[in-house]
Amino acid sequence: MAKDAVTLQVQWRGDLAFEARNEQGGRILMGRTDDEAGLGAMETLLASVAGCSGYDVVYILGKKRKPVADVRIEIRGHRRAEHPRVYDRVHLVYHVYGDNLTAKDVEQVIRLSLEKYCSASATLAAWAVITFEYHLYPAAAAPAAETGPSA
Repeated sequence: MAKDAVTLQVQWRGDLAFEARNEQGGRILMGRTDDEAGLGAMETLLASVAGCSGYDVVYILGKKRKPVADVRIEIRGHRRAEHPRVYDRVHLVYHVYGDNLTAKDVEQVIRLSLEKYCSASATLAAWAVITFEYHLYPAAAAPAAETGPSA
């Protein structure tokens, strides 16, 4: 069952940095401290859309018995000049690695994610036109797993 309410604790970390934490201990830094770089608040919004949609793509393809070896998503947002400087255009590029995947399967799943299941993209779609493209690769071509922030 989905939670109807979400509570985060957001604390000022100095300068113009804030850290958000959820009840499970997950955290994200927005801004920059003297010793740590985080994402900007609006970058976090884009990351949320890519992460939410990526989750859907992996999950739905798995349910269709079309497992993926890796998914990489590039997301670019264009913000309007006037305030509030919301995103008015967002484009995602999906790099999907797996065997036995068809273009039809992948495109269908991405559309389902962005148009039906991903709450983050639905929220952003109130202001922005969201477009996407995708590229398919065999599982053997999947890049090595990245570990840590410097990878």
